[in-house]
Amino acid sequence: MAGPDYDAEIKQLTATMHTIEQVLDLPKMEREIADLGEQVAAPDLWDDQANATRVTGRLSSLQGQVERFRGLQQRIEDLGVLAELAAEEGDAETLAEADAELGRVKAAVEGLEVRTLLSGEYDEREAIVTIRSGAGGVDAADFAEMLMRMYTRWAERNKYPVEVYDVSYAEEAGIKSAEFAIHAPYAYGTLSVEVGTHRLVRISPFDNQGRRQTSFAAVEVVPQLEQTDEIEVDENDIRVDVFRSGGPGGQSVNTTDSAVRLTHLPTGIVVSCQNEKSQLQNKAAAMIVLKAKLLAKKKAEEAALKKDLKGDVAASWGDQMRNYVLNPYQIVKDLRTGYETGNPQPVFDGEIDGFLEAGIRWRRGAEQD
Repeated sequence: MAGPDYDAEIKQLTATMHTIEQVLDLPKMEREIADLGEQVAAPDLWDDQANATRVTGRLSSLQGQVERFRGLQQRIEDLGVLAELAAEEGDAETLAEADAELGRVKAAVEGLEVRTLLSGEYDEREAIVTIRSGAGGVDAADFAEMLMRMYTRWAERNKYPVEVYDVSYAEEAGIKSAEFAIHAPYAYGTLSVEVGTHRLVRISPFDNQGRRQTSFAAVEVVPQLEQTDEIEVDENDIRVDVFRSGGPGGQSVNTTDSAVRLTHLPTGIVVSCQNEKSQLQNKAAAMIVLKAKLLAKKKAEEAALKKDLKGDVAASWGDQMRNYVLNPYQIVKDLRTGYETGNPQPVFDGEIDGFLEAGIRWRRGAEQD
């Protein structure tokens, strides 16, 4: 059985990388890195902590992107050398190593190519994720907790910091809702394809008759707020409720009523935070989430108006977007993209990159229709 045509494969990979380089505009990124490097070197940088955080975060993000691109270029060059060596020596072990590396490099290039599709207004921002249990009782609450674990494990795999703002535990098992931030470049653009209703079908571990149960959970993703965003919130439009933080089963965690719930009366948006130690800290964190959701709502309304004006009837994000079936057979399938896997456990352990990449490609196609 003939092996891969390495010359053709490497030529194709090189061409794809050239296209990616043009889309990313690497010279512009490198100029910005130089400019930010000068700002970081300034002795008064940390006089304005918010700006310093923005500058250092942007610098780290750009450096990571450029390093990833350059590193992948080098791997393609090294692959050519390895393939040539394997062909000259006819060594089966070296050939196997070249085959394996070709597969890894192709996957890495494809992943980088998907990143170039994230060109929306807020795609490069960090993300705030909200998960809520839906129909299905205790199974739905358990499913919501499984989804929270899935996303946090995905973040851990990629070494992305996760900041949990609030978790509302259900009485028997699982969670009613959770709100957390994933601090990573392009987290919003990547995870926004997860928005919608997720559906789980399984033999319920909470049913003593062993019946199959269908349950639902909703996922919402909004971009993290930045200093340049203009979102004004009238204090008179907010109701502030203070309550005691609760752990699994309603267990009291704090000895003081430090958790804060904010209700934005005009829109009905409710956010809460119990992760910080004081009321003031929790209120400040909750306000960040509230403003982010108000910004997302404003942009969604603007986008809907543009569609109405254009008479746009292209496919939009439906409510039910993914099925997780554990019985009578096993499959996880995205209903929009058709992407699926017959092994659900790794998905629940955070291996969701295939679904994310397929979703990003699907969204770009839907936007261009």
